[in-house]
Amino acid sequence: MRILLCNSGAYLKKRSWIFLSGFSTIFSKKHAPAQTRFLPVLILLAVLALGVWSAAAAPTTSVRVAKIDTDGVTVLDETTVDIPWMESHLPVQGDGTTHYYHQGPVFVDDKEGQWDANETTNFKDRGAVKGTAIRDLCELVGGMMPNDTVVISAADEYRVDFPYRNIYEPPERQGPLVLCWYNGEETSVGERQGVGYPPAYYNGMRLVFFADTSINPNQEHVFGNNDMRVVMPREKVYLFDNLYPSTSGYTVKWVNEISIYSGGINGNASGPAKSAGWVPAKTTTVPAKSALTGFLPLSALGGIYCIDVWRKRKCV
Repeated sequence: MRILLCNSGAYLKKRSWIFLSGFSTIFSKKHAPAQTRFLPVLILLAVLALGVWSAAAAPTTSVRVAKIDTDGVTVLDETTVDIPWMESHLPVQGDGTTHYYHQGPVFVDDKEGQWDANETTNFKDRGAVKGTAIRDLCELVGGMMPNDTVVISAADEYRVDFPYRNIYEPPERQGPLVLCWYNGEETSVGERQGVGYPPAYYNGMRLVFFADTSINPNQEHVFGNNDMRVVMPREKVYLFDNLYPSTSGYTVKWVNEISIYSGGINGNASGPAKSAGWVPAKTTTVPAKSALTGFLPLSALGGIYCIDVWRKRKCV
């Protein structure tokens, strides 16, 4: 056992020494008894932190759909459906061979150039995806009215919201909003998606806009930044770093909830059901951060360092 600890300690030390060297003064020889006493707790913290961290960033296979009353709290109707049910009971969008693209930020100083009206650069291939239209999912709980807002949320608390028109009357250059649960072909460049159903499709389930080819000069299905400027309400336009237009910010991955807010969400102090905290409508495309986001990884790394220190004392 001592040999195993000694050998494994070298690897742990190599991975964590640079980041955690500042803690070395804390664990001096005079603290050895306390260190040994709290070692099981530190190991447990490390394991729990890594487990929670990975669980928040995992593929999803079912989605909860809910309709919320005008008070922002009362659930009028709700249901939860999984991928097999959606595929067999609702119209399937996509064919598993056609690729759909969004566009990332265009880093030029010229403001008009940032919209890239000719769709020339920084495309984000979301794969040859298939899925279910958000509209069809909304209909499971009574659908949307013209003044309603739909909020699409992910397991990691990232969320976006859209008005009635973009869900029920999408312009062709935007296309339907689709909850994608299958990818038939991997992307050739950029972010990998995984192929098949989740968890093999490891970015699924993911929101993708199924834009047509009417705007793109190469006849690609691209929902570009200028398309966003044309079809989205001004307050829903996504800006990367609050500066650069980017439709890529809409493509929520690991979707696990779709909520319809009767009468919209502006001024709603209650916020979405099951949400840790509401972000005002204008900024709902910014990831919501948990209070544990910074603590969990630090706890894990701290636990690894403590294990290494304890190992060295055992090996002396």
